[in-house]
Amino acid sequence: MASHQVNKTYQEINDKIRKGQAVVVTAEEIIDLVRRKGEVAAARTVDVVTTGTFSPMCSSGAFINFGHAKPPIKASRVWLNNVPAYAGLAAVDVYIGATEPAADDPLNKVYPGEFKYGGGHVIQDLVAGKAVHLVAEAYGTDCYPNKRLERDFTLKQMVNAILCNPRNCYQNYNVAVNLSNRTIYTYMGPLRPRAGNANFCTAGELSPLFNDPFYRTIGIGSRIFLGGGVGYVVFPGTQHNPAKPRGENGVPLGPAATLMVMGDLKKMNPRYLVGVSLLGYGCSLSVGLGIPIPLLNEEIAHYCGVSDAELLAPIVDYGADYPGGTGRILGQVSYAQLKSGTITLDGKDVPAVPLSSMVRAREIARWLKEWIESGQFLLGEPVELLPLDAEIPRVRTDSRDS
Repeated sequence: MASHQVNKTYQEINDKIRKGQAVVVTAEEIIDLVRRKGEVAAARTVDVVTTGTFSPMCSSGAFINFGHAKPPIKASRVWLNNVPAYAGLAAVDVYIGATEPAADDPLNKVYPGEFKYGGGHVIQDLVAGKAVHLVAEAYGTDCYPNKRLERDFTLKQMVNAILCNPRNCYQNYNVAVNLSNRTIYTYMGPLRPRAGNANFCTAGELSPLFNDPFYRTIGIGSRIFLGGGVGYVVFPGTQHNPAKPRGENGVPLGPAATLMVMGDLKKMNPRYLVGVSLLGYGCSLSVGLGIPIPLLNEEIAHYCGVSDAELLAPIVDYGADYPGGTGRILGQVSYAQLKSGTITLDGKDVPAVPLSSMVRAREIARWLKEWIESGQFLLGEPVELLPLDAEIPRVRTDSRDS
């Protein structure tokens, strides 16, 4: 604390939010302010920087409790609009995964498969207020004698519906190209042969974890914008890997940190939870997510001042290196170049195609800004920050009593 010229606390910033006195800017707006006034002045002036991203996030889904019927059922197999949901929980609790395809989907038997409907589409339909057809089967027990339940539900009729995404909001990600001689179909979209296109999937300078590369403000308990409503960071996401090599600005040069996030599905908006069909690959869910970054000191202002020109992403060949697990990187490219629509690879101009929506990312950052300025949204101080190292402490078994 003593090493900083500016020192603020969450309580001080939240007090200003309650009084309508907080100064809030988006992650795009802070860049010019830091350049013109410097990090210290920016930290003194601004209280919160809002971020946003909107893109396919495959590791997503929802816990749903559809309520007890009469007679009651202990569901062992469940379908929502013919999409299988995992029922190995309690009697009427299920988890619908975003990437689960419909039970009768031909998948890639007709290549490339279209994957027209899956778990992500079910979630979007529920949030949009549409009725979803539920079928539940069971083997029957003395206390749960019912063996089959079939009925239509809306989200309002569900007892509980909780969006719970194990891995969202990657801190940087690959730029996908295909150096093979045929078109391939991937979770990064179709890739034309001989580097015919370069697909990327991050909002750049608006992306939450680019604005806090060392996780000074983001952790368990952070309150966030999630799917059009309010959510929380509940744990580091799966595949969280902060040990990735970093550039001089501290930003990882490849996929690094991730977030596990959760929120009330009943309070979300279908504009920011959209079912996705990825040709030849499968189903997914595009998720809108934004995190407010409190400017506690000038160090955080410094990191929020990073621009697309300073953010680099790795170019990876999905024709051979990615499926082969070689780890080879073809080069690095800035998000400014990617957003220009063209990058250069081995002297060749390659069209750059975003899978993420900058329009909706900006909307999310603006929504967060409005919510905070109006006093509707207070900052959640993390009870524990995201881990900066990949090593997980383990209990020593040799010291236990036998």
